[in-house]
Amino acid sequence: MQLYSPMSTTPKRKASRAAPLKSLDGLRIGVLENGKLNAEEMLNEVAQIFVERHNCTIHKLASKKNASAPAPALTLTQLAQEVDFLITGLGD
Repeated sequence: MQLYSPMSTTPKRKASRAAPLKSLDGLRIGVLENGKLNAEEMLNEVAQIFVERHNCTIHKLASKKNASAPAPALTLTQLAQEVDFLITGLGD
């Protein structure tokens, strides 16, 4: 019998949250859809609520082709430079 330790051996990542937005008025929205059925439509409907209530603009739609994998780092880096906040979620 071979026993395996349940303890993680990978180093802990340093992560921090972005500062909260002071206002949503007039901000640029990014939409990241995960490739699942209806994801793009649902997320665009949510983004439209921000447009109507806060005069935001939908600036960028990005896609990730694998719903179970994280978005590519390059995609997230580009989005961070082009939008003020990002909406993402699941379809189906």
